[in-house]
Amino acid sequence: MKTVALIVAAGSGLRAGEGLPKQYRSLGARAVLSHSVERLSAHPDVDEVRVVINPAHRDFYDTAIADVEPIGDPVDGADTRQGSVLAGLEAIGEADIVLIHDAARPFIGKDVVDRLIAALAGNGGAVPALPVVDSLRRGNGTISDEVSRVDLHRVQTPQAFRFAPLLAAHRHAAPGATDDAEIARAAGLAVALVAGDEGLFKLTHAQDFERAERLMGNRGFRTGFGYDVHRFAAGESVCLCGINVPHSRSLAGHSDADVGLHALTDALLGAIGAGDIGDHFPPGDPEWKGAASGRFLRHAADLVTASGGSIENVDVTLICEAPRIGPHRQAMRERVAEILRLPVDRVSVKATTTEKLGFTGRREGIAAQAVAAIRR
Repeated sequence: MKTVALIVAAGSGLRAGEGLPKQYRSLGARAVLSHSVERLSAHPDVDEVRVVINPAHRDFYDTAIADVEPIGDPVDGADTRQGSVLAGLEAIGEADIVLIHDAARPFIGKDVVDRLIAALAGNGGAVPALPVVDSLRRGNGTISDEVSRVDLHRVQTPQAFRFAPLLAAHRHAAPGATDDAEIARAAGLAVALVAGDEGLFKLTHAQDFERAERLMGNRGFRTGFGYDVHRFAAGESVCLCGINVPHSRSLAGHSDADVGLHALTDALLGAIGAGDIGDHFPPGDPEWKGAASGRFLRHAADLVTASGGSIENVDVTLICEAPRIGPHRQAMRERVAEILRLPVDRVSVKATTTEKLGFTGRREGIAAQAVAAIRR
């Protein structure tokens, strides 16, 4: 099943103030759009992310996504949202599922996307929604009629659809629609409601940015700890923190036996309560035979992002009598920073011995400890 996330970012969005279109305004020292791109890219079920933009904003776009994972080329949008979505769908070409998201909703949670995709098992579409809880009244200056809240919902994005039926619906839609669920329903598709998220609010006015900045500033820290051991086996080198280090022996393991990255992967998974490395990459699975452990670490980092977190810093300690780590330590830091897309100064790699005590002291293997701090 190929799932593509289509982010609509072609609007002017000037009601939020400060001159720039809101999708390119700064939020937590990064563009609003980059938050949406990063979170959707990190979801394990999303295979591709495309963004629909105003071609006049190409410079803004390039700056906004410079620090996130590479994605497909942007799509030139139209004068209306409906036209922009159709342009994006046509550019995708083929997919099984499409998630259509407004760039101005940066706080996308993994759980919402999970619920949307699950709901497509029996429906042509699904939207996240929150029930209306405030009293509703009609009026113009003074209150008139009460409006019942029964069955009323506030609809959010992303909205999920089977790709081919939605593309056909858009191609034949009457002009003026502002919501993809409306177009889908007009074409006879059943659209399910799933639980939305209060944090998935849309940035429209200046006060919305103030609220978002408060949320960014009030995020809490979480810490994870990881520990791993691999015994020595016949060979001529060991892989430690992504670097091949010459040695008289190798480390035994189903993958490349990178004890440092395994410990760090567990630390990240522990920080978000996502189990351990064996849950995600079973050691008996032939798919991971000889696999580079950087894949495991990147997966854990993506799960952190998809959960609404960001990695603040990581610290790895390698415990062995040999090989010597010092000559390779900076290369290890740089490789870990590359995998996690972090500045090098947020990555620490250290080494110690056990004064010839225990299995590491007897040179039977190497152990590693790791700590990861995330802001969530």
